[in-house]
Amino acid sequence: MFKKHLYLNLILVVALIGLSSWGFLVHKTVNQIAIYNLPAPLQSFFYENREYMVENAPRPDNRKRFDKTEDTKHFINIEEFGPNAINDMPLDWELAVKKYTVDSLKKHGWGPYNIIMQLDKLTNAFKSQNKDSILYYAADLGHYIGDMHVPLHTTSNYDGQLTGQKGLHSLWESYIPELSLGQYDLYNKHTAVYLKNPAAAVWKDIRSAYALLPEIFAKEEALTHKFTQETKYKTQMRYGKEAKVYTKEFAKEYAIELGPTINKQLIASANMLTDFIYTAWVNAGKPDLGTTRGLSQELDEELKAYKSNELIKNGLLLSKKAKTKEED
Repeated sequence: MFKKHLYLNLILVVALIGLSSWGFLVHKTVNQIAIYNLPAPLQSFFYENREYMVENAPRPDNRKRFDKTEDTKHFINIEEFGPNAINDMPLDWELAVKKYTVDSLKKHGWGPYNIIMQLDKLTNAFKSQNKDSILYYAADLGHYIGDMHVPLHTTSNYDGQLTGQKGLHSLWESYIPELSLGQYDLYNKHTAVYLKNPAAAVWKDIRSAYALLPEIFAKEEALTHKFTQETKYKTQMRYGKEAKVYTKEFAKEYAIELGPTINKQLIASANMLTDFIYTAWVNAGKPDLGTTRGLSQELDEELKAYKSNELIKNGLLLSKKAKTKEED
């Protein structure tokens, strides 16, 4: 009986993760590369704890199996809040509650506001200099920021289910990155920026993600005309049931059509995490985190690999080095 319950719980974890986020690979990648663009005091601390940041990147998805309030922290169905809500949504949580009510926000998604609340928690952790709490909230923050850079996390048509494109969600955010990450450019010259208005920064990136939706839907539809149902989809067993999923051939062609879009959203996620960690640290008074200097040479070598986009080649991208127990 115990083994049966354990098996069912593992199935549930996989189902929740597969249907709701970037997936293990990208979330972990975002949390790692965000470290490289932090200033020296923060960079050393997070580099020393990079394995924690990477391994715990999927944690908010795992919470969904026992926390019923978790799911709507990961998205916002913009259309449910009005015809021009993408531009009209209040930046402040209290103003949003006054305009739409808590129940409406919790029902249709409050991802942007949750990110700011997580920022406040991280700031307080820095103030208390509680290293465990700093890492905990930083890892979670990376996950939530990553999710809000996925265009399909900003719309009611989150899986293409309203336009006859069901399955588009996992295709865009999980399947294609798994196939293509080795070809992505994970380096960019971003350096940490202090955000005077973090909420405005979040909404700026959400609007950019939302603006990608027409292309995402249109290119899938156009490509469909070049495939038959047999070459576009395949049937495989999922959680004990047969399911129709996109073929590798279709995924590869769709990735070509999208160009660097997914790569850019991954980088934008990492850059925002860098800025949020830095902003929380500054707002907390730039506390001394007591980092050691023993890893400086190792860090320097890793930074060189990052700048030459050779993290994967050199076996330094943790998300590619080994699978976690959850993935197995």
